[in-house]
Amino acid sequence: MATKSRKIGEYMNKTKRKIFETSMKLFAKKGYDATSIEEITATVGVAKGTLYYHFSSKEEIFNFLVEEGMKLLKNSIDIKISKANNTIDKLRAVVLIQIKIIAKYEDFMTIVLSQIWGNEPRNIMCKNKVIEYIKNIENILKEGIEKGEIIDGDPGIMASRNIWTYLF
Repeated sequence: MATKSRKIGEYMNKTKRKIFETSMKLFAKKGYDATSIEEITATVGVAKGTLYYHFSSKEEIFNFLVEEGMKLLKNSIDIKISKANNTIDKLRAVVLIQIKIIAKYEDFMTIVLSQIWGNEPRNIMCKNKVIEYIKNIENILKEGIEKGEIIDGDPGIMASRNIWTYLF
């Protein structure tokens, strides 16, 4: 059963949420490499020790941010498609969620998409999260093809076109 949709970082305490939100803005604006722990703590207005109480490193902040954002996207889609009666309605729900997430969490999408190129662990993680997301859309398309609700085609190509059409 799908869980209730929530906001990114909704359950965090006030300080952790502020570190999280500030990091997201700085990573999106300046990039991961150009953002320092010192800049995050100065912008948030907390001591380094406070930041390290909540996150052990900049990499942990980044990983947590990506995990939380992708969970939100997946949960939001799962909730909407569970109510859909057919593949076309499911695909409409996916597109609408994508548009809402992009509009509401532009910084998050900027971070993920800016980090899918390269071979650093964070690049590989972002690439894998995008591939996992595309595979979820692929599964919806496969189901629709099997039921005869949409035309036969390569679900992988169709899913990839779906995500890139709405992200760029």
